[in-house]
Amino acid sequence: MVTVRAPATSANLGSGFDVFGLALGRPADVVRVERAEETTIEVKGAGSQYVPEDPAENTAGVVARELDAPAHISIDKGVRPSSGLGSSAASAAGAAVALNECYDRGLTKRELVRIAAEGEAAVSGEAHADNVAPAILGGFTAVVDDEITQVDATISLVACLPETVVSTRDARQVVPESVSRDDHVRTVGDAATLTAGMFRDDPELVGRGLRDGAVTASRTSLVDGFDEVRDAGLTAGATGVAISGAGPSILAVCREDDRTAVAGAMLEALADAGVDARAYQTEMGRGATVANR
Repeated sequence: MVTVRAPATSANLGSGFDVFGLALGRPADVVRVERAEETTIEVKGAGSQYVPEDPAENTAGVVARELDAPAHISIDKGVRPSSGLGSSAASAAGAAVALNECYDRGLTKRELVRIAAEGEAAVSGEAHADNVAPAILGGFTAVVDDEITQVDATISLVACLPETVVSTRDARQVVPESVSRDDHVRTVGDAATLTAGMFRDDPELVGRGLRDGAVTASRTSLVDGFDEVRDAGLTAGATGVAISGAGPSILAVCREDDRTAVAGAMLEALADAGVDARAYQTEMGRGATVANR
């Protein structure tokens, strides 16, 4: 049996729609695999009742098929489905790393990103790698076609998870088909600023690069209280705030000393909006890691 811890992730990061992603220190899924004649899946933990156990519909099951590595797969969900924190990607990434180890396939982590992305397609309809790349590689990633840029950084984060649900499919439907030239120029500038901030390990630059007037603006109506939560986080010391992935989670970049104040302010703003929530005070984390064999 091989056990892997696979982290939650945040994709888009405001200006990097379908390109940027980062791994969080917590929460995480724990995926256990054991060789078998055919693939079976057992799921428990946060929101497990909403995760299909049919291998053809589960991201981990699709990964097992792609690797030709049948197994009994047990998934302990620490990352709630429909949270905007890469729940399906965590399971796919954990399964890819665990099955590669269990069957001694010898694939590199970058090769496993492509396999895990096929698992993501089972729930999102498209094989996007913006969540599975950081879930496997850790740190910050930028994925363009088959090219992946990865940067290790130690940026402090607050991930605020409301007790509401946003469908990834619904969130994609509200994204505009095109943007103005001015919006495009601003987005390119913000994305460049964020990337430079990651290379410098600079929370000020990273936070500034989270700005986005196109995709984020189109999705704010899907996340109750977003504007108030963003303003509260910034007032409490966050350097930038954005919707995490498709939402409803809200990600704040901050300095380590400001995390507690930022988390408290964001939770209070959500409570004022009538939304129950929890906050993860964390930092950029490692990718999927084998815990034992």
